[in-house]
Amino acid sequence: MTAETRPRLYREVFAVPGMTRSVLLMFVARLPVTAMGLTLTLHVVNGLHRGYVAAGLVATSTTVGTMVGAPAVGRALDRHGLRPVVAVCATVATAYWIGVPWLPYEALLVAAFPAGALVIPVSSLSRQVITALVPEDRRRTAFSVDAVAMETSFIVGPAVGIYLATQFSSRLALTVIGAVVAVTAVLLYAQNPPLRGKKEAAAPAPGGPRTWLDGRMTATLLISMGVLFVLGGTELALVAVLRAGGETAWTGVAVAILALGSIVGGVVHGALPRSLPQSALMALLSLLVIPAGLVSGPWWLLGLALVPMQLVCAPTLAAIAESVSRLAPPHARGMAMGLQDSATRLGGALSSPAIGFVMDRTSPGWGFAASGAGGLLLVAAAGVCAGGARLRTRRPAAERPPTDLPTTEPSIGMDR
Repeated sequence: MTAETRPRLYREVFAVPGMTRSVLLMFVARLPVTAMGLTLTLHVVNGLHRGYVAAGLVATSTTVGTMVGAPAVGRALDRHGLRPVVAVCATVATAYWIGVPWLPYEALLVAAFPAGALVIPVSSLSRQVITALVPEDRRRTAFSVDAVAMETSFIVGPAVGIYLATQFSSRLALTVIGAVVAVTAVLLYAQNPPLRGKKEAAAPAPGGPRTWLDGRMTATLLISMGVLFVLGGTELALVAVLRAGGETAWTGVAVAILALGSIVGGVVHGALPRSLPQSALMALLSLLVIPAGLVSGPWWLLGLALVPMQLVCAPTLAAIAESVSRLAPPHARGMAMGLQDSATRLGGALSSPAIGFVMDRTSPGWGFAASGAGGLLLVAAAGVCAGGARLRTRRPAAERPPTDLPTTEPSIGMDR
């Protein structure tokens, strides 16, 4: 690919009608989502004068709610479209976040589950809109743009939330989150971006989940789970190592370096005509985090040691989104991407206790090795699922009469 071709891919993607507007809107809509966790933790600890265990219970309740609710919300998007779902979710989310500052802890703990279940599925909506707007041969670039926008939101959102909570009050920060959720929901409702292409909207809906929730999709969901397991474990290990070295104050800067590395990787990935399969990218992500445990230097050296892993982060996320968009039929795309969101939440939820258990019995540096090992185990499980799907695909073709043409489907993570 020539130097002139690389920016042309991005120009072609942003030239798609509605693409630029949708990317900007989804970026703004992600900001309150990325700020919710840390801001709520600060409110429980500082505003309600509870400990981190109490804050963790609220976070767990929210996460479990999202894991349970994401496929159902996705199914509702498939059946009823964007506007009714956004209206319901936005009403619940706005009321919750504006009301949180005035709730006692017990009521907050109970309300966190339904609020998590009915959160506006911004990431899922973004991926569906991209799939509907962008031709398949340009989706790698489009999903890379989405991954870069997501990484950028994870730099800006938490920073703004922490600033408001620490410099003013957690009540103000939570109220601002609720207000931004309401505004972006109104904009989403007004814009009403398409969730299916014109040809897809007219196509008849085939069978239920059994027709598409096969070994290949299961493998993709396992890889999606693995990405968040590795990233969550890496962040936890990073915090533990910096705390052990008395450099906790540099945690935010180190995390920003990692996010910038992921952004660079996403930009490069989007300019490539072909990429590695998602399983190979996930394996690289897992392998590259392990050597960070050997670094015993200052915070900046540890941050640099993690940059190679982060260069693969956004490309892996983009490859997963591309795979789900290809494997899921249009009528079930919302549910499939809801399952993807649930898988990522599950991976992140499992990483904290698993990596924490390892570090409590060894040292903080072993958290990086445990994160990589967990990711590799999930890659292996995904390979088994994908291999079984390929065998089942080939057997019927081999049993047909010679006059029939064999039917093959793309293997997991492979390009057409």
